[in-house]
Amino acid sequence: MSIVPSEAGSKQEISNSISRFIRDFKVGPLLKKCNCKKEKGIPFMKLFTYILCNVFRDRSMYMQKKTGNFKEDFSKNAYYRFLRGSHSNWLRFTTLLSEKIVNEHLRGLTSTGRADCFVVDDSLYERIGYKHTELASRVFDHVSMKFKKGFRMMTLGWTDGCSFIPINFSLLASSKEENILGEVKTYDRRSLAGKRRIMAQSKGTDVMIQLIDEAMKAGHKAKYVLFDSWFSNPRQIVELKDKGLDTIAMVKISSRIKYEYDGERKDIKQIYNSCKKRRGRSRYLLSVSVKVGQEQKNGHSVDARIVCVRNRANRKDWLALICTDMSLSETARVQLYLRSMKSARKKQVSCKISCKITAPIFRILVLCSICSSMGENNH
Repeated sequence: MSIVPSEAGSKQEISNSISRFIRDFKVGPLLKKCNCKKEKGIPFMKLFTYILCNVFRDRSMYMQKKTGNFKEDFSKNAYYRFLRGSHSNWLRFTTLLSEKIVNEHLRGLTSTGRADCFVVDDSLYERIGYKHTELASRVFDHVSMKFKKGFRMMTLGWTDGCSFIPINFSLLASSKEENILGEVKTYDRRSLAGKRRIMAQSKGTDVMIQLIDEAMKAGHKAKYVLFDSWFSNPRQIVELKDKGLDTIAMVKISSRIKYEYDGERKDIKQIYNSCKKRRGRSRYLLSVSVKVGQEQKNGHSVDARIVCVRNRANRKDWLALICTDMSLSETARVQLYLRSMKSARKKQVSCKISCKITAPIFRILVLCSICSSMGENNH
């Protein structure tokens, strides 16, 4: 009786799981909708399946060739042409795929009483070979508080407080010429590659709105949008309210951002200092109603409520949350923000998104985004 090596059995099991995933979620038709195809040669789906399997095997094509385990009938040139393809709309593909996963499989398992949310967050995506990567920049890492070389990876995801599914992403470079370290090429602004490069050098707050628009156009739905203080500006809050989305966000403590409170324009510190705090073991310190935005700047203002809570890391400090859904209680606002952000950050660490369904595909798409920026064809 022959003994089948565990590695061979594992490879076959991975291949079967990938094939079942592609069949169940109809990945092939989704790829065609996003212009992911080849006119001749090796079928596109064969290359896509091979790279997706490599993510689970944790073994690159280079190592397979070096160890003699590469058994495919295509060359490395076909592999790298696939990665460098600039016509494939990967942003639309991940948006459509995540919409199918959420609406056809997860939403039926989620209680109607549970609030689902869009979560927006950015993280550092470092590049070692930054000199040969187009638009690679010096970007500020808010974790280490240092400038590093690479991109900021902004990710939009969907969560119900328990599950987290990444929807789409964008690699952001610096808009300042002195911070750009990689090559800068000319391109046609009407092309897909041109639009991606314009997005890469846009403001993060504007890119956030674009990603949410793409998600809603594909059929994604959510009650709230959650984000950190880096994106918490009145203009974004008003724009999201106009789209029918309520915001729950951390307030940016800045003297330049003002809210209308008691008929006066005040920043968050002025509002906090002028109000009486709750004593004892209260779950929150302060809760006030404000108006966000100005008619001359944002067209109109929206009602919101600011809730101040103690900072667990420093009991003498405080944090502020803002919510545009006036029907929610103060405790519900805090719990919803903490639960959803905790769920998202547990399953999205840096650019390695650990969601078991779509993370491998996201890793492929990040690689394709980097490689396509290095390709010669920018049409």
